[in-house]
Amino acid sequence: MPGSAERPLLFLDVDGPLIPFGHPGGYPGDRAVSPSPAGSNPLLTRIDPRHGPRLSALPCDLVWATTWMSDANDVIGPLLGLLELPVVGWPDPEEDDEGPLHWKTRSLVGWAAGRSFVWVDDEIAHADRVWVSAHHRGRALLHRVDPRRGLTHADFRVIDDWLARP
Repeated sequence: MPGSAERPLLFLDVDGPLIPFGHPGGYPGDRAVSPSPAGSNPLLTRIDPRHGPRLSALPCDLVWATTWMSDANDVIGPLLGLLELPVVGWPDPEEDDEGPLHWKTRSLVGWAAGRSFVWVDDEIAHADRVWVSAHHRGRALLHRVDPRRGLTHADFRVIDDWLARP
């Protein structure tokens, strides 16, 4: 999906933000998607298909930032009604061992190449925010999602508000 250099990027993780790991009230997407076909990942029933239109409506260019890699386009995208998205490639594990820094952080900053971006993930930590502020010349919102609940209305509100700022 070609995007304008002026539009921010939204790097989107799958496990945690789109496939929640659980909370006492159940999973938001449990009732939204029919049961998994035989042989498919049963966690896919946790995906809330309403997230697709909400993500598509954001004024940014969506990019998969997940270990699902291109499988996100083949499996997750259709459940959300998303067209094919670009996918961030990851370094070999030994190439990006930066202590408390998340292994995705350097790659996302490199991929953004100075463009403003939002990173939605359930594993973002303080070290990532500090590193991005020191090494990325554009605006950045590193938004940590509660992996037990996945993306919520409150998360979308934070992202919407950030994207609305010049």
